[in-house]
Amino acid sequence: MVFKQRRIPAGEFKARCLALLDEVAATGTSIVVTKYGKPVAKVVPLGEADDLPTLRGSVVREGDIVSPIDVRWKADR
Repeated sequence: MVFKQRRIPAGEFKARCLALLDEVAATGTSIVVTKYGKPVAKVVPLGEADDLPTLRGSVVREGDIVSPIDVRWKADR
């Protein structure tokens, strides 16, 4: 799926942020936000961003990692 894209200066994006977010959602047009003419951010419709990988299930609990242990380290001496 190909989305249209337009550029907008950061100051204008800041002033019209909520309306621009609604526009992206309604039209599927992505917006590239620029500072001094250089791209710094891109607002894309959620459908396009949906394909990003998720971190769900990637965290592993190792138990208590902050309590003192019974082993002396060289740094303790």
